[in-house]
Amino acid sequence: MGPSFPTELLPSSARPSERGLVVGGVPVAALAAEHGTPLIVYDEDHLRQRCADVRRAFPDGASYAAKSFLCRSVARLVHEAGLGIDVASGGELAIALGGGVPASALTLHGNNKSSDELGAALDVGIGRIVIDSWDELDRLSGLADNRGARQRVALRVNPGVAAGAHQSIMTGHATAKFGVATAGGEAAQLVARIRATPRLEFTGIHVHAGSQVTDLGPLAQSITAAAAVARECGAAELIVGGGLGVAYTAGQTAPGIAAWGAMAHAAARACGFEGRILAEPGRAIAATAAITVYTIGTIKRLAENSIVVAIDGGISDNPRPALYGSSYQPLLVRHPFLPETAGRGPYSIVGKNCESSDTFARDVCLAAEPRGGDILCLPVTGAYTYSMSSNYNGLCRPAVVLVRDGGGRLVLRRESVDDLLRADVIA
Repeated sequence: MGPSFPTELLPSSARPSERGLVVGGVPVAALAAEHGTPLIVYDEDHLRQRCADVRRAFPDGASYAAKSFLCRSVARLVHEAGLGIDVASGGELAIALGGGVPASALTLHGNNKSSDELGAALDVGIGRIVIDSWDELDRLSGLADNRGARQRVALRVNPGVAAGAHQSIMTGHATAKFGVATAGGEAAQLVARIRATPRLEFTGIHVHAGSQVTDLGPLAQSITAAAAVARECGAAELIVGGGLGVAYTAGQTAPGIAAWGAMAHAAARACGFEGRILAEPGRAIAATAAITVYTIGTIKRLAENSIVVAIDGGISDNPRPALYGSSYQPLLVRHPFLPETAGRGPYSIVGKNCESSDTFARDVCLAAEPRGGDILCLPVTGAYTYSMSSNYNGLCRPAVVLVRDGGGRLVLRRESVDDLLRADVIA
């Protein structure tokens, strides 16, 4: 009988072997032994394939959303795969540039960009700045005048559409902090103001309704609202943002990149928009490209049918369970796939942080009985894991490796206690 573990949740190169789970031709247990745990393992070919999928779905161009996960090596990889990168801070800008990505391939986002961030973007000749408000336009105009710089800009609009898996990641509803309303004419007024600003070149309209969206309907509504504004103001391009969701556990479904692209083009063309259609996916590229690897420590039976399995990480390296109530589908690295006729459990997989919300899965089965020292992994942790991690409880951020063709390369070293103390100034 075949394995019942949903293999679509794993990186595309993941395989069972006599040495347990293998990703990118490398046994995961060997990676854990070499680099320690927690450890985030990315399948490099999976990342490249998802970038290719996006390029096919959006032939006019697309950018990778850096907020999902960024380091210099991934920035370089994404650029080599033909995508630009959208950054949302001076720090993300510096990382992308440090990865060798030309400034012309970058887009700067954010609802409250500082003058320093705007100035840095102007100084390096960034490809596009997405204006989010009237006062940001004023700041950017003044900075461009002072530098004698010209800058291509787009305008982010708010379509008044709620989309996303949790209210915290719905960014397009009427009271969201992002953009200016498509209704009431405010967006058109701001476009006119941009066009009247000598050093700014208006390129298009941007919209992003939310994150982890698994129903294309709300995305279509947001694109329709933005495309109408883009058509009316004669924009050359419409940037439809990202937000496409992925499945995190068995039974969940999500549209593919191709379906999303087809919908975006159909929705925009139906409004009469004839310009370029661009996208900015992050999660859809990175999420299933990685697993996070942990070592099991304490195993505790709380009641007859309640066994808690504690791992050596937690919400400090992946806060999504605490923030959004997210769940994962764990597997044992030494015995990864659950036969259809058997299973051990149920188990709850918890972390070591001092919060009851530090729980990654409840009442799940594993292919074998877990033991202290076992290596366990959580799939679909390539997006918003490391990028949202913290040093809560004084824990250090994990290492990150890229694997391909039987080899692995360290791209982010594990933090140490020395790193924690380095910024700690004794007054």
